[in-house]
Amino acid sequence: MDAFFLLIALAVLFVIFIGVALYWAVISGQFDDVQKNASSILEDDDSVNPDK
Repeated sequence: MDAFFLLIALAVLFVIFIGVALYWAVISGQFDDVQKNASSILEDDDSVNPDK
């Protein structure tokens, strides 16, 4: 029974840690522009320069 209470406490701490990490990511702007990185791959200029 003691192990059960330990696991419950660890689970609660884990959920709190994940919640704080998600809150920090949202507040710091990690999810502001999710399309920029996806479209930057398509806009990359990988053409070979024949002048070199």
